Amino acid sequence: MILITGATGALGRPLAHLLAREGAKVRAVTRDPGAAHLPGGVEVVRGDPSRPDTLARHLDGVTTVLLHSRACGDTPGDLLALAREHGAGKVVALSAVNVDDPLGLQPSRAMGDRNKETDAAAAESGMEWTSLRASSFAGNALVSWGAQIRAGDVVRYVYADFAEPLLDERDLVEVGARALLTDDLAGRRLELTGPESVSHERAVTIIGEAAGRPLRFEEVAPEAAEEGMVRRGLPRPFVSALMARYARYAALPPAEPTGAVEEALGRPARSFARWAADHAPAFRL
Repeated sequence: MILITGATGALGRPLAHLLAREGAKVRAVTRDPGAAHLPGGVEVVRGDPSRPDTLARHLDGVTTVLLHSRACGDTPGDLLALAREHGAGKVVALSAVNVDDPLGLQPSRAMGDRNKETDAAAAESGMEWTSLRASSFAGNALVSWGAQIRAGDVVRYVYADFAEPLLDERDLVEVGARALLTDDLAGRRLELTGPESVSHERAVTIIGEAAGRPLRFEEVAPEAAEEGMVRRGLPRPFVSALMARYARYAALPPAEPTGAVEEALGRPARSFARWAADHAPAFRL
């Protein structure tokens, strides 16, 4: 039995679907089971992973835990200790490639991710463990630029030359399933990236090619972009950390892809162009 925390999120939901197709026994934790909409065969239970006591009665029979860095809050070790008491012997943790960066350069931390704590809790749990250190998601392009692209042909954003090897979330899901279902990746911290670094400007061009129309990138000042993002409802700590991260790494050579996806799955990681082609309808006028 695999316990999935963060079961209705960008990783947990497709992972639950994939595991169910593979015939695995899955118990999905959510705060609102009525809104989970997970596939038949997945056992959906109510609980809050950041409050392990709410999961105690759901841990019987669990052998493996997916530890989600946002869902589990500040004390993921408490959940793993409780799971181990109930007989679980394996954990797969969702973390990030920037886990060792200064906290002020980790934007997702402002949204609740506790990558460093989750990564450490898995390794120190006394259980068989794997940590999935994911790079930035390709899908962030849809969140950051989707509305602009659907409204016109110009994307206004910061740091045109900032580049990183964007990870297709589907690859993370497949690596996660491999780690949960086999022992092949045990005892490892896998830095999962896309196959090449793609700049902001190049990413917009690729999306335009996929959507069948030319797009133009227009660089704006970080200060102006930050105020605009805050006005649109994003938390200032998140936006400030994002701009700090861009400023820090735009001055350095782009991060290199790691090849960990190919090593784990036996095939190359999906490219950003592949992701854009598969999501082109979401960017059309």
